[in-house]
Amino acid sequence: MAERLAGGGKPPAGSDAWDLERDGLYLALAELRGRGRNVHSARLQAWCVTGYDDIAAILRNDEDFSARDHKPRSSTELPADVRDMLSSWSGASASLGEMDPPEHTRVRSVINAGFTPRALQAAEADVRATAVRLLRPLTGAPEFDVVTDFALPYALTVILRFLGIPDEHHQACLRWSDYKVQLMVGRDHTPEQLREYARGLRAFGEFARELTAQRLSAPRGDLISTMLHESPHGHRLSPDEVASLIPTLIITGHTTLAQALAITVRHQLRSPGGWAALVDGTVAVADLVEEGLRLDCPVVGMYRTTVREATVAGRVLPAGSRVLLLYGAGNHDPGRYPDPGRCLPGRWPTAAHLAFGRGTHYCVGAALARAELRIALEEMAACFPALSAAPEASPAYRPTFPLRALTALRVRP
Repeated sequence: MAERLAGGGKPPAGSDAWDLERDGLYLALAELRGRGRNVHSARLQAWCVTGYDDIAAILRNDEDFSARDHKPRSSTELPADVRDMLSSWSGASASLGEMDPPEHTRVRSVINAGFTPRALQAAEADVRATAVRLLRPLTGAPEFDVVTDFALPYALTVILRFLGIPDEHHQACLRWSDYKVQLMVGRDHTPEQLREYARGLRAFGEFARELTAQRLSAPRGDLISTMLHESPHGHRLSPDEVASLIPTLIITGHTTLAQALAITVRHQLRSPGGWAALVDGTVAVADLVEEGLRLDCPVVGMYRTTVREATVAGRVLPAGSRVLLLYGAGNHDPGRYPDPGRCLPGRWPTAAHLAFGRGTHYCVGAALARAELRIALEEMAACFPALSAAPEASPAYRPTFPLRALTALRVRP
């Protein structure tokens, strides 16, 4: 029988003794799971769901759970002028991740038209050429940083070219993307820093609107043009809607991909014989991609809000309750993955992890991301058969929960 939450949704006293951002993330997630399938965090003001099956069920239930408030809330008090800038920088339209059906269905169908198997196959040669071009100068270096010297520029270049954005805008897009992350989940910023970030996002929005106007009058073979000019199933997007989607596609299209790549490389280098197994083909690259995403996914969790009274992991929550779906905990659920802390590529016949979500909001760029990760690992193994990790005291992650982001990964060719 489900436990009904008494007192109009107030959580049990003393239920926030756990810190989601401490160094041993997966030990902390296991500790939380031991306290229950649905544990309240006063600091996050959300119910934390830890079980694989519970998370997957919620992600498939659009009637009881809304994605409108899916983003983490800033822990920093924003000045009034910053709030004003943030309220309008991307236009009036919501991002894809914030939409519920049927609005989400209409917009998603148009975006999907740009991610067809034919479009992805056509892009693969350019993705591989990008990887080779960025890796070649690193072959003669005594040491380099996988995160900043390869993973980030690689992931950003791929998504911007897929969108049709010229190379000269790459650095600006990288900077604006970081501003968005800092405003969303960063902390300890001064008011002037926050204003700088907000002004940068306003420039990001203006840039997206200019690109949209260009592609509206002169379409090309890119994703922006597809979103403006295609109408699958009779669905069309307005120029304002397309302009609001561009920053989200840029940010989500490279930040998590770069981290997934860096984290997977780090794990292989730190595992005895791990890199050699990749180089000699003992480990299938496609299997390593899936297991790497499960083992340490770059998005630790995502929020949902109950539309009406709903049962969440055995507890009845009232309408308006905020729920944090901890993908990282679900991907380490021992009921789903025996010995979840071990990296065992190919242990499952299908990609069952939660790194790309489930249901309506399953990652629109999942197929492209898989191809990018596979190609990057293949080319890194070919360029650096003897790659080794430089000494490190401990991995350093940015304080950007629920995004998992290595600050650096030093390696020796």
